[in-house]
Amino acid sequence: MRHYETSVQELKDKVLTAVARLAWNDKLQSAEVMDIPEQIIPGPEAQMRCCIYKERAIIGSRVKMAMGGDRANPAMVEVLPIACDECPVTEISVGPTCRGCIAHRCAEACPKGAITIQDHRSVIDHSKCILCGKCVAACPYGAITKNMRPCERGCPVKAITMGPDRKASIDVNKCIACGECVVQCPFGAIMDKSYIVDVIQLLMGADKWGYHVYAALAPSFVGQFEGTPGQMAAALKEMGFYDVAEVALGADLTAVHEAAEFEERGGEPMTSSCCPAFVAFVEKHMPDQAHLVSHTPSPMVMLGRHIKDRDPLAKVVFIGPCVAKKREFQLGRTRAAIDLTITFEELYAMLTAKGIELSKMKELPLDHASGFGRSFAAGGGVAAAVGQALKEKGSAVEARTLPCSGIEECKIALLKMSKGLLPENFIEGMACQGGCVQGPAVIMRSPKNKAEVAKHAKQAGERTINGAVKDASAPAQSEAKEPAAAKK
Repeated sequence: MRHYETSVQELKDKVLTAVARLAWNDKLQSAEVMDIPEQIIPGPEAQMRCCIYKERAIIGSRVKMAMGGDRANPAMVEVLPIACDECPVTEISVGPTCRGCIAHRCAEACPKGAITIQDHRSVIDHSKCILCGKCVAACPYGAITKNMRPCERGCPVKAITMGPDRKASIDVNKCIACGECVVQCPFGAIMDKSYIVDVIQLLMGADKWGYHVYAALAPSFVGQFEGTPGQMAAALKEMGFYDVAEVALGADLTAVHEAAEFEERGGEPMTSSCCPAFVAFVEKHMPDQAHLVSHTPSPMVMLGRHIKDRDPLAKVVFIGPCVAKKREFQLGRTRAAIDLTITFEELYAMLTAKGIELSKMKELPLDHASGFGRSFAAGGGVAAAVGQALKEKGSAVEARTLPCSGIEECKIALLKMSKGLLPENFIEGMACQGGCVQGPAVIMRSPKNKAEVAKHAKQAGERTINGAVKDASAPAQSEAKEPAAAKK
């Protein structure tokens, strides 16, 4: 039985699995959808909230998100209003350790005059307070603290605020779909939209409509599932995918093109373009630095184009740890390279609902990429691959790379680069701390994830980046491959 990192994740899995099971059985239009909340929360006692009726209402909201959410809302993550009511209001407060000192540094530091001294204690007028935190820094006793809602604190671009109803509100114009708020909310009141139903319907319609559905599997999947990479390939084909390709191959293609672009720029300052949340951050919050971002498509897009160039009947589904990919595949600049995306969490639910056990699958080959391509999943992997691609090319241009982990680190590096204060000339921008291996939709966030990716990369042997790209460019085999589901 799977061990979940949090109860919120377990609840999410139950909802996704229930929806996937109905989708596989073509029963989404039946009344059984309405039964999901009661199945998950049978009662009679409430387990997490005030009563089972509220718990069931929250499950109902999650079912809607699992079925695609509000399609008119461009945001990839949405607040579930009924679930967002337990957090304290974000504010600065004075604690019991206040000594009523006569220096009154807190009051002097406040730019809005929100602090007064009453009965030898500091008192904050919250109608004047602007949450600047200057009083927090000024207090010599540490008696003043700034209490923030986890979602607000976790959002790296301040896209989440508290609305008039004291519920979280996401500004889509600021949101970069990094998914950090989904991870940080202790009550599971924020959830990413799911395309799990769309993917299942795509698979079920393949034979009828005569197209081929390919699974584009991100390298960070290793260590997330109870089975080997070869067993995962077999499970995906058992589920109905026509074939399985490593996104790491797309990473090899990206490394070659990004290295060529860097060379064309003469080694002038440039950043990677692999992380859609990082790219969105630059475009929305540092637009003056957008010219620094590489024009090379991400590995997901590069692989999608590669597959569709070779198979005109191809439909490509990206499977990874990323919420931002759900926005990226819809952007015009991807030129429809990817048809749908799902996360590892959603893939696990699909496998469970289909009754497929990875550990019982007979392994199939999954060996398309170089170790450098597979290493894209971990922080520093992109930088190393671009450097290697330049080396294999025999380029005289030197890439002085700087891997940046997390938006704050990326922001500082970009500011330095824009002012000519950064010794490095190539920034690897990753929105997630540690890279994709710690993405918001991995099944388990752990330091071990990076080690698993390194192990997977080592299994690629001596294959070079150019070698992987050359093999991928070889003429496709003429014999047709039938999906396992069609052979039954």
